[in-house]
Amino acid sequence: MKNFIAHTDKRRQELLGEISCNSIDDLFKQIPVLFNKFNIGDALSELETQKKVKTLAKRNATEFSSFLGGGVYNKFIPACVNYIAQRFEFLTAYTPYQPEISQGTLQIIYEYQTMISKITGMDIANASMYDAGSACAEAILMSHRISRGKKNKALVSERLNPEYKEVIKTYCWAQGVDIVWFDELPATCEEYCCVLIQNPDYYGEINEIKKLDTILVVVANLSALSILEPPTEADIVVGDIQPLGISMSFGGPHAGFMACKEAYMRQLPGRLVGRTLDADGEIAYTLTIQTREQHIKREKATSNICSNQSLIALSATLYLSLLGEKGFRQTGVISAKLAHLLSNKLATIGIKTLNKNFFNEFTIEVKNTDDVLSKLKKASILGGIKLDENHILVATTEMNTEEEINEYINAIK
Repeated sequence: MKNFIAHTDKRRQELLGEISCNSIDDLFKQIPVLFNKFNIGDALSELETQKKVKTLAKRNATEFSSFLGGGVYNKFIPACVNYIAQRFEFLTAYTPYQPEISQGTLQIIYEYQTMISKITGMDIANASMYDAGSACAEAILMSHRISRGKKNKALVSERLNPEYKEVIKTYCWAQGVDIVWFDELPATCEEYCCVLIQNPDYYGEINEIKKLDTILVVVANLSALSILEPPTEADIVVGDIQPLGISMSFGGPHAGFMACKEAYMRQLPGRLVGRTLDADGEIAYTLTIQTREQHIKREKATSNICSNQSLIALSATLYLSLLGEKGFRQTGVISAKLAHLLSNKLATIGIKTLNKNFFNEFTIEVKNTDDVLSKLKKASILGGIKLDENHILVATTEMNTEEEINEYINAIK
């Protein structure tokens, strides 16, 4: 710290002037909580505080049926998922930097990787990502590396989740990779390091996937893959594991997944856990690939991703283990059946579904989006995501019922 020189008052004023601020406090005015005074009353005992909070909580309206989707879904979570995941052996800030220790954590990650590989039809999966958005961006940068930097453009579908688009823009701008957005694929894609599509796309449409003349990245819904064929034509498959027993939690924290063909294994970002035998011939788990700048020379790192979201990946692994293949498929079948039932009933009251093929999510056309969603909200129904003035994205899961669907229809007749 001997070389640290603090700013003088004059220098501070110069810096503030550049961003049109008069004082340091002006920098934080966008955070109201720092400046507002709260009328919270006098101090209370613990018992009095509990009673007060419970009284306030009763004012919250919490009994809504949810038809929200757009990447975050209301899924059934077996009680023992959180019970096991919150045990002290797992609920820790520790992340496995060292290759040989914490065999329990490493085994869980290995099982997670195996399950993701099986569901996506890919050869290998890494030890999870931050979320679907960062997984999309990392997949594009991974494709850029595979091209050895010779292809500086990526072709990305306009029908991608808007939040993922923003993350991609930020990552790729920083790495000098240009994004070209498309509605329809060109005849040839050779000049691009990859093509990235979402299937089902953000609006719920299931699209046919074909092998391309460049790397194909597919953003997949794991719930949909419970009944749809895995995208084996893809080279890289990414997405979010939120549908696998992770609560909606106002949109996070969640975790992303990334799987790929074996040929691209060494370009995967983050970590990869492998299984081997120790000196005594017993099964042991270890970090076999860890191409992060914390582990290797920075210029050889594939990514600066720091966390593998292992606690959330653990929850997903527990969820899949408890449901099994049959239960996992059953949740998908129920979700799809309810979605098609709702779509058909909406058609009887003159509301059109724009999708030809969909899983559990679809786009409807209405006269006035705000009016429809307001009517549904008054009936304690979260009716979907507003896309624009005349379109709503609607989703169902196994948590919905036929009774809720009938209530949905009655509320907007």
